[in-house]
Amino acid sequence: MKKKFILSGIAMVACCNVFAGGILTNTNQSAHFGRMMAREASTEIDAVYTNPAGTSLLSDGFHFSFTNQSAFQTRTVTSTNPIFALNGGDATKTFEGKASAPIIPSLQAVYKKGDWALSGSIAVVGGGGKATFDLGLPSFEVLSGSAVGVVNQLTPMTQLKANQYSVEQHMEGSNFIYGAQLGGAYTINEMFSAYVGFRLNIAHNNYEGYLRNLKLNLTPASSDVYSPQLVDASAILTAAAAAITDPVTRNQVAIMSKASSAEGARLSSAQNGWGVAPILGVNFNYQQRLNIGLKYEFKTAIDVENNTKIDDTGLYSHGVNTPYDVPALFTAGASYKIIPAMQVSLGYHHFFDSDAKMSNDKQKYAGSTNEYLAGIEYKINRLFLISAGGQITNYGLSDEFQRDLSFSCDSYSLGFGGAVNVSENVRLNIGYFWTTYADYTVNAPDAAAGKLTNNSTIKDVYSRTNKVFVVGVDFRF
Repeated sequence: MKKKFILSGIAMVACCNVFAGGILTNTNQSAHFGRMMAREASTEIDAVYTNPAGTSLLSDGFHFSFTNQSAFQTRTVTSTNPIFALNGGDATKTFEGKASAPIIPSLQAVYKKGDWALSGSIAVVGGGGKATFDLGLPSFEVLSGSAVGVVNQLTPMTQLKANQYSVEQHMEGSNFIYGAQLGGAYTINEMFSAYVGFRLNIAHNNYEGYLRNLKLNLTPASSDVYSPQLVDASAILTAAAAAITDPVTRNQVAIMSKASSAEGARLSSAQNGWGVAPILGVNFNYQQRLNIGLKYEFKTAIDVENNTKIDDTGLYSHGVNTPYDVPALFTAGASYKIIPAMQVSLGYHHFFDSDAKMSNDKQKYAGSTNEYLAGIEYKINRLFLISAGGQITNYGLSDEFQRDLSFSCDSYSLGFGGAVNVSENVRLNIGYFWTTYADYTVNAPDAAAGKLTNNSTIKDVYSRTNKVFVVGVDFRF
């Protein structure tokens, strides 16, 4: 029996972030990003995250910024597999997942006194949404349809055959990484300042899913016409599982058997873990006109532990630890005031994805993520400011990295917005940005050629949409 019954939708579940940034990292921690994006050389309150050494250029006193972001995303897998045609439809099916996070707050604060600036923040630094696939996933569907092949392999013994199936499926998952950052910046001289700090990252993942009411049109092998009636095949599948020696294949067939009931094969599991990442930063400022910021965040080593209530898959055993590192990140940026009222900015992000340990050594297929940012802002008068910016994200991923519930696509983002100085010490920031993704196609291996091929009849096409609304208020005293 072929070992192709891979329930990758459960085995590799990990909800991607619904924000901008790398595979696990959210780089938009304030409304300033949403309205301009290129903030790596910021010397305003949002520099707490984007350019922490730049906080040394704030005025003496207390500075605070509170932001809420509302993110809405769809993730669509258009999958082609001959098995799907056995479910009374076409060989190509579309599976759509919706992720929404209407309330994602963040808080940043700085106390500046003389040459010192003490800063801190609390934010969702990774993930941030809940994805729901009401019609399941391609990997679920393939597993269910494979029951037809299992029954037909047993035809000589059971004198039964089948060529159709039906199943009910559902999958949802959420992923949040909460971050608490603390550190200090010191003004070395008129041009240079430096920062040392750390971030405590706390990861929480939750997965819920089921396969149920799997039915087949069991038909006597002697009949020339297949039965139109779909019935429970759990008895045959249970017998098949008991006769299989390979543990992986046996487990997959056992899942099919459980899925044949009304209760079905279910998963209800949460994962929790934490880690600490040191952060270093340097800022250069020339005559309050040119500013350059550099930051390096070390890798956060995290192992998440399963807290499992129900696991009919055998893949999320209670108490088992799984690596879930947040990759190291290097950022660089420069801003320049063309005229006192107009400033342009450039930024760069590099994520060291392949150095961050992941489940099943998935990082081997990750490479590195690079992002390029640009932005401009213009002060209309002392009350109003407008801004806009963009970001290009390129992932260095191979096909083996992508999964139907966990995939990343190269993209570009555009954002715009503005700010209103409500008073001398209070500013309101508003922004909106959207992301356009390039489709990513993964073809199944060609057994004859021993490699991936564009002519394969089995493939997945991954696509996404994303839009984020941001609003925040800055104040100081």
